[in-house]
Formats: sequence, C-alpha cells, structure tokens
Amino acid sequence: MLSRMEKVVNCFSKRPDAAARLLCFPWAGGGSIHYARWGNLISSSVEVYAVKLPGRESRAKEPFAQSMQQIVDEVVSALLPELKEKPFALFGHSFGAMTCYATAEYLKRVHCLEPVHLFLSGVSAPYSETRLRAPKKSELSDDEFLHWLTAVGGTPPEILANPDILKLFLPVLKADLHVVESYKCSKPESPFLSCPVTCFDGKEDIPHDLQAWKEMTSGEFTVQMFPGSHFYLKDSSNEKVILDLITKHLETAEIDYL
Repeated sequence: MLSRMEKVVNCFSKRPDAAARLLCFPWAGGGSIHYARWGNLISSSVEVYAVKLPGRESRAKEPFAQSMQQIVDEVVSALLPELKEKPFALFGHSFGAMTCYATAEYLKRVHCLEPVHLFLSGVSAPYSETRLRAPKKSELSDDEFLHWLTAVGGTPPEILANPDILKLFLPVLKADLHVVESYKCSKPESPFLSCPVTCFDGKEDIPHDLQAWKEMTSGEFTVQMFPGSHFYLKDSSNEKVILDLITKHLETAEIDYL
C-alpha cells in the first residue's frame, strides 16, 4: 500500500540529508518522469519531488482533477510535513507554473509557509490580461486542437501519428487544460511572498506576460530567456543551464534560511 506521499510524488533519488527540496509540477498532459530524472542530474544538496497527478502513470485509473483547488489540496495534504521540515522551492512549466502559483498562494495564506524560491516557466501570470484574453484550447474541435498541439511542439511525433495512442493522450491533456482555463484568481493587491521569483521562457514561443508574475513577491524578480519554443526545457543544453541555476539559487537560499 503506497503512502499518500508516494501516491502523489515520484522521487528517483531519495536524499534525506539534502539541504533543500525542489517540488516540480507537470505541464498539461504531462507526467512526473521528466522532472523525477532531475533528481539524478542535480546537485546532491537538492532532493527532487516530481508531482504525479490523477489520471496518468500509476494513477491512470483515477478520475482527472476537476479544479486547481483539488490539485492543491491533495499535494499540500500529502506533503505538508515535508514542506515544514526543510527549505523547499517550487518549479512548474506552463500549466505547472499555474499550479505552482496556486500552491504557493495557498501555503502562504493557510499555513504561513513560503518557498525559498519560485521557478515559473513558459506561461503568462494567471491574472494577466494576456492570459485572460487567450482563446480557450479546450473549446477547439479535435482537428483544430491537433493543429495547435503540432504547432506548440513537444509532443513526440509517434503519438501525433498514432490514433490509438492519441485517444489515450488527448483526454489527459484536455482535462488539464479544463482545470487551468477554469482557474480564476485576482491580481494580488500587494505581494504575498517575499522570496525570489525566477521566470524562464523560450525565445521562439508565443510572447508571455512574464513581468506580471512580479506582482506576487517583494523579493528579487528575474527573467531568463532560452533558445527554443514552448518546450525549450526539453533541450539537454537548456536543461543543464536551468538545473545549474536552480542549484545555485537553492544553495544560496540555504545560507539565508539558516
């Protein structure tokens, strides 16, 4: 019988003595494996927890999450003891960045807990005009949806070319898009975090309003652009730079935390 934490988190490299934890949230339709492998690539001072959402991987038989709050509630209730135990940071790309934001806001408001760093990638802030004006992907026809999926990139061609695999993959992706498109939050009246926030994005992706993320923190805010489009972070050279930056930030944060 899996513990609640093992059900919700994939951790390839357990490091009980690590100075900090990095909690990573998947992109829409994504699983935990991409981030779980970071545990084998990153400095031994960091332990990586990759979030597993319902409806995929070992949780394939579970119904999809219906709302952002449902995801946040499950993650926080499963991981609260670990988050209280030592410094932690959050990382999310696209849909995962939205989940990061919702989790950080909830942890601060309900548990007075704050990450030592927030890493947000590939998406406009949830309360930005750019995001609010964006057309809803979950309302596209199947043909339009596939056209969009191909244009965005990042989905293996063998999935797009195989109708049977596509039939399994599309419901997961559309369920996540439904969650993010129905997620509403107001622009913060004042910053609710004091930790640094770092935004990453691909130079060839559609423009995102990254500056709007600054509204959430009184701490340092930085943006770093990488070569590539929406899934720039799958490129191994970009990935190395990202992991080096995360390590540097977390090792510095550990000193501040102590």
